[in-house]
Amino acid sequence: MNKPGNFLANWLAHPKLRGVDLDDPQTTNIRKEIVLSNSFLRQIYESWYADLLASLPNEDGQVLELGSGGGFLEQSLPLITSEVFYCGHVKAILNGQAIPFASGSLRAIVMTDVLHHIPAPRAFFQEAARCIHPGGVISLIEPWVTRWSTIIYTRLHNEPFDSAVKEWTFPVSGPLSGANGALPWIMFVRDRLQFQNEFPMWQILSIRPMMPFVYLISGGVSMRQLMPGWSYPFWKGLEKLLDRGENPPAMFAQVVLKRI
Repeated sequence: MNKPGNFLANWLAHPKLRGVDLDDPQTTNIRKEIVLSNSFLRQIYESWYADLLASLPNEDGQVLELGSGGGFLEQSLPLITSEVFYCGHVKAILNGQAIPFASGSLRAIVMTDVLHHIPAPRAFFQEAARCIHPGGVISLIEPWVTRWSTIIYTRLHNEPFDSAVKEWTFPVSGPLSGANGALPWIMFVRDRLQFQNEFPMWQILSIRPMMPFVYLISGGVSMRQLMPGWSYPFWKGLEKLLDRGENPPAMFAQVVLKRI
């Protein structure tokens, strides 16, 4: 007999993703369909994209997006979309550890839920420093470590989330299944001094924790839509009340780094 928790998890799971391989490129295509069809979740992505765009410098140079497969940022900004495997709607196949662009040719790299999947982040920051000209930025939205998010990510999420690891790396399994959701917080908060010592060319401009529960009730990319799209403004307004204070119960954060 199935346990109640298993029954609930199976019921909440999005029908299109049951039994699929997370590292199969087709799974990324399905996730894009889910994001576009879930009117509540789509508004979350639109708010994230607005935050990313607002952080970009008004300078010459192209913008590269890493991990574009499941999103639609290209609808808001002409940029170079990319993914680690073939997806018919992206312009480049690459990983963040080797970026095939000329030195100083980019004004920004943006990403949503991608950094914590890069198994060698040091290589990424070195490559980004080569490709992005001075004054350019890396702008990213990533999972974040709080007491609240640790409960959610360790009990209800399928990706590894370990804020106690000593290293900035994790075992390589597949392009999407390999991860540590706590990695951005580890580098930019817990080990911030070490990051600044290793990468003096990157200035941490801002860290903004956000979104303690709206993403949860959206269903995300792996569950059914739990709230109608028209209710998003209400829930977002309610969430803003929780975002106040020094230690908001966030699940995500936007981090902006400037090339100096």
